[in-house]
Amino acid sequence: MASSSAIGKLSREEFRRQKDLDAARKAGTAPAALDEEGRAINPHIPQYISQAPWYLDTGAPSLSHQRRPAEDRVSDKIDNWYDRGAKAGPAAKKYRKGACENCGALTHKKQDCLERPRKKGAKFTNKDIQADEIIQDVASGYDAKRDRWNGYDPSEHKKVYDEYAALEAARQKMREDEIDNQTTTDLAAVRKVAKAGKAEGKEGDADFGSSDEEEGDEEKYADAADAVGQKLDTKTRITVRNLRIREDTAKYLINLDPSSAYYDPKTRSMRDAPLKDIPPEEAVFAGDNFFRHSGEAPEVQKLQLFAWQAAARGNDVHLNANPTQGQILHHEFKQKKEKLKDTSKVSILAKYGGEEYLEKAPKELLQGQTEDYVEYSRTGHVIKGRERAKAKSKYPEDVFINNHTAVWGSWYDLSSGTWGYACCQSTLHISYCAGQAGIDAARASSAQHLLASTSGSGPSSSAPAIEKSSKSLTETHTEEDVRDRVEQNFSKKRIGEGDVKLDNDRLAKAIHEEKKRKMRGEEDGDRFTKKTKAGPEGSSHDVTEEELEAYRMNRRQTEDPMANYVDTND
Repeated sequence: MASSSAIGKLSREEFRRQKDLDAARKAGTAPAALDEEGRAINPHIPQYISQAPWYLDTGAPSLSHQRRPAEDRVSDKIDNWYDRGAKAGPAAKKYRKGACENCGALTHKKQDCLERPRKKGAKFTNKDIQADEIIQDVASGYDAKRDRWNGYDPSEHKKVYDEYAALEAARQKMREDEIDNQTTTDLAAVRKVAKAGKAEGKEGDADFGSSDEEEGDEEKYADAADAVGQKLDTKTRITVRNLRIREDTAKYLINLDPSSAYYDPKTRSMRDAPLKDIPPEEAVFAGDNFFRHSGEAPEVQKLQLFAWQAAARGNDVHLNANPTQGQILHHEFKQKKEKLKDTSKVSILAKYGGEEYLEKAPKELLQGQTEDYVEYSRTGHVIKGRERAKAKSKYPEDVFINNHTAVWGSWYDLSSGTWGYACCQSTLHISYCAGQAGIDAARASSAQHLLASTSGSGPSSSAPAIEKSSKSLTETHTEEDVRDRVEQNFSKKRIGEGDVKLDNDRLAKAIHEEKKRKMRGEEDGDRFTKKTKAGPEGSSHDVTEEELEAYRMNRRQTEDPMANYVDTND
């Protein structure tokens, strides 16, 4: 609402009309006033809030003087700082004109580059071009300009904290070692000197070696020594109880059988006993349930359950606030429950009868025979029949799809190096299982492909010949023969790296041809390209061992320091 100073002094009639309009707006009979953005102004806002000061008054109803300006919300933000290391997008593939000669980014020059100076910059190598940085215009406000910690990363202080923590841990370890050494050596020396003073008949100093001083020394060293199972700092007097002392065996190390009692590493609890053959009274650790279900622990649990149920029904019962009241009420509740149970039983039997059916056979006779097959050991433990249910993870297990009887990844194909299903040996994920027929088809296909690669015929060979040869191969050769054939065709001997025998006549002819090629000035790539095109299917296996050996003998060794040597004496 506009102030009266901007409008001018109101007359008596205008003031009365303004008051009536305000009352009507508060009552809801008149529409609310709208600001410059078309939003309704709540008529119940006090005048000292809705009335704008003289230096912000616009003469129209508005609450903009109560809102923070939009430019202040952006520019005066304290934590508004540069995003260090932000990139504008993926790096360019080629060097661009005007970019940094060192890294190839367009956002800075070579003298401003923060990358490591390269021996040859991106301008000349056209490699490893860095992405452009984001140029940010941070408009800092009054507070942001004067903030000495603006732009500081608080996570940097963690390094200082870790350094001091490491120093404190090392200092604590040195102090503990020093206390241990003093406790074992100095105390023994004091006792030895005290005994010697007593044996000399207390000659010299009469107070030395007395029992009071010995006890005082023991107390002095006892203050510095660590208690069993505790970490005691004599300066701060803060005692931290360990979970166990060093002499005790961890509960998960008592029985290393994976099928024994389950150990929860998060809560460090083991409910069942790790050793079943030992009675719980004689065992080192009988399980957490032994302590929970022994002594007065079950009664405390029942009492706590009663307190929770009573509090849920609206009764003021709290076991920790008033344990005596809870115990008394629980005792009265049990008595009333037993009494009500007996009265209800008598009344039901008196009304409907059937008391003779409540008399059942003894428990030994009822449970003497059963349909469940169970085998027991000599110690009385179950061997077969009632196995423990295996714990399952949160992920789906043993889920078979598309008629498969094995999961994906249960079979590995050595020839192609891929995973598949063991039931059909299919390497196609989420495929339909074909069973043994799929295995036979895969083997026949691999044998046919192997025969096509090893045969000397080109692509123009007829299909019936391939089927006939593949059929004969699968029928006559065993799996070991196929493996030998693969080793023969694809071993290192095919490329000249194994022990091979060379024909001298062919080698001499190949050396002669190699020298002719050198004289013609042909390159090595042209030679092998020409040879590859001449062979079937463009394979490089058509190069013979003699030709390869001739190429090696006439190859120019560029790294040989004597390659360019010319003898001028001749």
